[in-house]
Amino acid sequence: MLSIKRQALASASRILTRPHILAGLATASARAYHSKLVKSSDEAIQGIKSGDTLLIGGFGLCGIPENLLKAVARRTDIQQVTAVSNNAGTSDYGLGTLLQSRQIKRMVSSYVGENKEFARQYLGGELEVELIPQGTLAERVRCGGAGIPGFYTLTGVGTQIEKGGIPIKYGKDGKGVLIASDPRETKIFNNRKYLLEEGIVGDYALVKAWKGDELGNLVFKYAANNFNAPMATAGKITIAEVEELVPVGELKPDEIHVQGIHVHRILKGETYEKRIEKLTLRRSDAEEQVLSDAMKQRIHIIKRAAREFKNGMYVNLGIGMPVLASNYIEPGITVHLQSENGILGMGPFPTAEEVDADLVNAGKESVTVLPGGTCFSSDVSFGMIRGNRLDMTILGGMQVSAKGDLSNWVVPGKIIKGMGGAMDLVAAPKSRVVVTMTHNAKNGEPKIMNENTLPLTGVECVNRIITDKCVFDVVPGKGLLLRELSYGRTVDEIRACTACDFEVASDVAETY
Repeated sequence: MLSIKRQALASASRILTRPHILAGLATASARAYHSKLVKSSDEAIQGIKSGDTLLIGGFGLCGIPENLLKAVARRTDIQQVTAVSNNAGTSDYGLGTLLQSRQIKRMVSSYVGENKEFARQYLGGELEVELIPQGTLAERVRCGGAGIPGFYTLTGVGTQIEKGGIPIKYGKDGKGVLIASDPRETKIFNNRKYLLEEGIVGDYALVKAWKGDELGNLVFKYAANNFNAPMATAGKITIAEVEELVPVGELKPDEIHVQGIHVHRILKGETYEKRIEKLTLRRSDAEEQVLSDAMKQRIHIIKRAAREFKNGMYVNLGIGMPVLASNYIEPGITVHLQSENGILGMGPFPTAEEVDADLVNAGKESVTVLPGGTCFSSDVSFGMIRGNRLDMTILGGMQVSAKGDLSNWVVPGKIIKGMGGAMDLVAAPKSRVVVTMTHNAKNGEPKIMNENTLPLTGVECVNRIITDKCVFDVVPGKGLLLRELSYGRTVDEIRACTACDFEVASDVAETY
């Protein structure tokens, strides 16, 4: 030990007596703290040009780079952009403003959602849209950032993702299809078919973080991590805006989400609105009594679905009706709810005092996180899903077949929502899939049928169907089995409004 101390003292003495070594250390220190700070969003986007591919962080309006998008919108010389983003904000905010200004040639997204301008331009033949399952999109971006050219996934097997033909560009006024998606290459692993997907790299990545320093280290808040983290790694040039710019060294090494090596420019955002796309508050029992008949019907279905929860389960709730289930978990039951935009341990809708713009669910509704909950990026979230960590998924549906095929993302040429994360969720082989939906469409047409007429979300993936009228189980190789009736319903009534044959359980009864 004494010998080691003497060697250390001797080394220190040599450094102190050699000025050129000290000068070298000083130079290295200066390099380490070279600032990436720019003064404004206009300065930050210098170099972006027409035809570039832009990776845009955020989910809905949560965590979007508001100031950078406004700066791009001001640059009307930037045209024919390919924008890679989970969705496009709203018609009047976020990425939607670049749609309004016609600066985007192609959107690469998983979800059109409620953005009417997005849907109008796509269905009218004004905009190219490459629709990709949300988990596949997140992983393609992650792989692009990691230098991985491609990967194989179960997501989309047996659907139009595999077969090709999804419209990318419609003809003028929506007449005909000018560009369609290509079929995917496939390969068999362990007797299962997988699809080959390619990594995505952008010319620029525009991301937003809660905190950052001049080295480009970034920290996200709650569910605003989402697509920001993977996008930040996959840009040839990554530009980050932050709410709080902190001194170098203030961020602890183990709390940094994106390391500065990925970030080329950083700025403190000029202003933040932090809009919430769907501000949703917790309802009291009294408020539930004055809801519309349609909402009461949805709650009737979802209260029955909440009985599917078992103590200790990890469960994903799809957008729409399924997310309501978090409000009806029975007392004494612990369920860990996962939201694919990056929450595990999701709680009920907030009170007015609990609302936080950085906490939304997959439906862009305001939510809470329970004690012990965690938040993470979208690529990590879908790693949980693909890795069979979930016990159950509850999704909405447009159609379900007697074999358990699910359709829930598009009515060709009429309604385009996008597949979102549903294709990834139903492709996880060990996760139980429960579909909640009204038994019939508004026009009375049945939604449960021999064969789906709408494009598929997944093949033979549904385990249970819960409607306003009954509960069916899908029995592999046999078809549907009627398990339960809603109060006041009869077996004959169910046969009359269901477009396929089914068996009836010997103990079928009215239970909800």
